[in-house]
Amino acid sequence: MTLVLASKSASRCAMLDAAGVEFDSIPADVDERAIEDSLETLDPAEIAIALAQAKALVVSRAWPDRLVLGSDSLVSIDGERFDKPASRMDAARHLRRFSGQTMELHSGAALSRGGNVLWSAGDVARLKVRDLSNEFIEAYLEAEWPAIAGCVGCFRIEARGAQLFETIEGDQFTVLGMPLLAVLGALRVQGELLA
Repeated sequence: MTLVLASKSASRCAMLDAAGVEFDSIPADVDERAIEDSLETLDPAEIAIALAQAKALVVSRAWPDRLVLGSDSLVSIDGERFDKPASRMDAARHLRRFSGQTMELHSGAALSRGGNVLWSAGDVARLKVRDLSNEFIEAYLEAEWPAIAGCVGCFRIEARGAQLFETIEGDQFTVLGMPLLAVLGALRVQGELLA
């Protein structure tokens, strides 16, 4: 049976498609903020994995015979977590806070079947944001909003988001929103991909 991706994320869909993984996209209906709030004592890496597990579990309960992939990402700076921007004004506030800082982008993934988590893992990338002028932020948002409304960190690295950074340390797939190489390995173990 075809894998189910518990997401409508364009970047996650594009990664799986480019890697030759057949899947159906069935977004998970979970209250991410409520889950984050209930886990606030955990570090960002653990929260990203917990969110990925929650998404996979919700969809796998509805489709118990299918293998479901959940994934989530979150951004932190000096321990402060940032959610997806709620508005363009919120995105501008985030970008001003990110300016000159190193953001940690935590990406988690989980596989579930029949309401049971079979596997989960996470990865982190460190992105050094250059000093951003107010003029740049306004021009950037004029070009990228609302496309980045659903993007933690207020960027699409495959688009103008690349202009935000001086350096990036970490796996390109993690930056795109999913630890793809680990996911592909787990799919091989589950017999979904040829070994």
